[in-house]
Amino acid sequence: MILGLGSDLCNIERIARAIDRFGDRVLERIFTAAERAKSDRRVVTRAASYAKRFAAKEACAKALGTGFRRGVFFRDMGVVNLASGAPAMVLTGGALARLEALTPVGHKAHIHVTLTDDHPWALAFVLITASRP
Repeated sequence: MILGLGSDLCNIERIARAIDRFGDRVLERIFTAAERAKSDRRVVTRAASYAKRFAAKEACAKALGTGFRRGVFFRDMGVVNLASGAPAMVLTGGALARLEALTPVGHKAHIHVTLTDDHPWALAFVLITASRP
């Protein structure tokens, strides 16, 4: 069953300007340590990498049905890559609590993530489903 769906379109140049203006302060406020390490290794596409992850967080907050309120914060959602390279979302804190509240008893939630970019745009879709284990 579908529990939530969210999408977000993010301007890569806007993210680049925010990084140039606020530096580590904005990166530490929004992104997990793992996201910063991955994006910072991508010298040529650094801003695009951050923009895709920002879009994924926005899309996930929409899929959770809360946006960034009711205890859901940017760093509660982290984009990671599976061994296959596919993106995945790891939730902690208020985002995880919201996911648990959405998930019916006897079901397991699954978060599906897709990311893409075509300068100057980054796009993310997040689909949250639940199934019986």
